[in-house]
Amino acid sequence: MHYHLMLYSDESAWNKMTPAQQQQGAAAYGAYTEALKKAGALAGSNRLQPSTSATTVRITDGKSQVLDGPFVDSKEQVGGYYLIDVPDLDAALSWAARCPGSGHGVIEVRPVWPMAA
Repeated sequence: MHYHLMLYSDESAWNKMTPAQQQQGAAAYGAYTEALKKAGALAGSNRLQPSTSATTVRITDGKSQVLDGPFVDSKEQVGGYYLIDVPDLDAALSWAARCPGSGHGVIEVRPVWPMAA
């Protein structure tokens, strides 16, 4: 079963880190990604650009509205995701707990609802 791990964190924290801390963080995510690959659980993953690069689209009264920025203002932003293929929710939660992002943010775990082809 596929699960989507959405990584939420304060994106401004990265720029406040020293270069050594940034390298350590990148290495932790690299090791986590490799562990997912070795376990055959990684189905996809990407980092997202900062929320300031987001564009939001909404239809109101039949007209498309395009707005700069994220839909919601919040302390934490989605910074990336992992799509994993594991047997059940317990396995997905175990992987989420191992994610480096769980130490400085929140990992939201959701089962993927497959669409009929």
